[in-house]
Amino acid sequence: MRLPRSRAPQPTVAERVRTVLAAAHSMTVVSDGLHTEVRRLDGAGVMSRIHVHAPTPDVPPPPGSERIPVRLEFTDVAPTPVRDRVRARVTVTGLLAAPYRATEESDESTCMEFGQAVIEDADGRAYVTLDELEAVAPDPLAASEAGMLTHLLDSHAELIPLLLRLVRTPRTADLTRAMPLAMDRLGITLRLEYPRTHTDVRLAFPTPVTGMDQAGPQIQALLRAARRMSHPNRLPA
Repeated sequence: MRLPRSRAPQPTVAERVRTVLAAAHSMTVVSDGLHTEVRRLDGAGVMSRIHVHAPTPDVPPPPGSERIPVRLEFTDVAPTPVRDRVRARVTVTGLLAAPYRATEESDESTCMEFGQAVIEDADGRAYVTLDELEAVAPDPLAASEAGMLTHLLDSHAELIPLLLRLVRTPRTADLTRAMPLAMDRLGITLRLEYPRTHTDVRLAFPTPVTGMDQAGPQIQALLRAARRMSHPNRLPA
């Protein structure tokens, strides 16, 4: 069972989808009755394999050819060993001019007519248009998020209880553990796990980051704020 998530500034739905597509290391392509697992995206994201373009309803396909439905499936998995590690599932549907035949070793790019993009996560299901995707950039921390979260957990686990001081009215009586779940340009998300439930809480950075080099100072700012909360006289942390 999952409790409602705390509300704090977070990326838009379009930005989250764009980030999942950019950071994906693998995808499943479902087309022409086949499921193709593509696992080597080499950090370039799906756009290195699939060129997405807007529909062209006024341009008929060449004689003897038909557009082939295709579905791209992505799973966003937390890099830390939290309960229920799947953070989101993204599906992009569209049409191909020919059957998808690329392999993991192929560098060939496939042209795809965009249909729709859907994201399913703890907030439910949401749809994103191609215009919305093209209007946003991937999160600047996407490529380094996994390394930063695992470093926090493996080398600085003692800081996680400190960050919990920033959670408003946290339920701590039966809390079994708190774990870092996600990090983006706007803040860090912790997962609070209980015997039968869990909930996610977001801690907003004082200032949104625009690059990896800014993430450390923003986390330090959160830690300073947490330390000050433990001192009623407001002495410097």
